[in-house]
Amino acid sequence: MVVCTSSSPDRAPATENLAMNDQSLRFRAARPTRSPLAARRTLPAPKPVLIVLHQEHSTPGRVGRLLQARGHALDIRKPRYGDPLPQTMRGHAGAVIFGGPMGANDSDDFIKTEIDWIGTCLKEDAPFLGICLGAQMMARHLGARVYTHGEGRAEVGYYRLDQTEAGHCHANEAGFAWPGTVYQWHRDGFDCPSGAECLATGGDFPVQAIRAGSKVYGIQFHPEVTPAMMCRWSIRGHERTLMPGAQLRHLHLEGWYQYDPAIRAWLDGFLDHWLKQPAETAPIQS
Repeated sequence: MVVCTSSSPDRAPATENLAMNDQSLRFRAARPTRSPLAARRTLPAPKPVLIVLHQEHSTPGRVGRLLQARGHALDIRKPRYGDPLPQTMRGHAGAVIFGGPMGANDSDDFIKTEIDWIGTCLKEDAPFLGICLGAQMMARHLGARVYTHGEGRAEVGYYRLDQTEAGHCHANEAGFAWPGTVYQWHRDGFDCPSGAECLATGGDFPVQAIRAGSKVYGIQFHPEVTPAMMCRWSIRGHERTLMPGAQLRHLHLEGWYQYDPAIRAWLDGFLDHWLKQPAETAPIQS
C-alpha cells in the first residue's frame, strides 16, 4: 500500500575514512608532499537550475531532488505570482518549466511571458526541459498547434510510449533508454513544430517528446511524479480521472510499482545527458 504522505529522502553523500600512521605524519611535517589531486584543475560549483512552477504549493518533485543530488541548487520562480525570469541563461545550468491546470492557449499574461521567454534558451542553446504544459508552451513558441482532443479524451494515468527512429538513435547516442510506459496527466496535445524532431509518440496524443536544438526538449509525460504527488493529484483532480480515456485512481497507484523503475532509470540517464557540459568530455590536464 502506498502511503500518500511519504516521500523519498535525499541520498546522503558517501564519506571516506583515510587512515594515516605516525610515520607519514612526521614526514609530512618535515617535507610537505603534494597530493596528486592538488595538481588537477579545481572545478567550479555547479550552477543552479531554473525551476518554473505554476501553482502556489507546486514542487519539482523527483526532478528537483535528482538535480540537487547532482549538486545543483534550485532557483524556483513562479511568474504567475510576479516572479521575473532571467534575461540570460548564463547564470544557470538549465531551465525546467513544469505543468499546471492552465493551458498554453490561455490568455493570461504569465502564459505569454513564459512562451516568449523560451526563446532565451533557444537563442543561447541552453538546456531546457518543458514538462506537459512546459512542452506545450515550447511548441507554441515554435509555431506549432496546441489543441484539445476532438472527442474530449484525456491521458490521465499510465500509457504506452513508443520511440520514433529519431528517438531511438538519439537515446543510443545520449546514453539513456526510453521507458515503455509513462505517467500522464493532460487533456491538451501539440503538433511537432517545424525544425524540431519528434522523439516519442503515443495514442490519443501522437506527439509525446520533441527536441529542438541540442539540449531543448519537451515531453508530455510526468517523470517528476512521486507517490505523494500522485495521491494529491488524483484526489484533488478526481474529476480528471473520470474523463474519456482517463484511468481511475487505483490504477495509477498500481502502475507506479509496475512502471516507475524504468521511468526513474530514464530520468537518471536523461539528466546526465541534459546537464553534461562539452568540457566534461576533455581530459583534465595535470
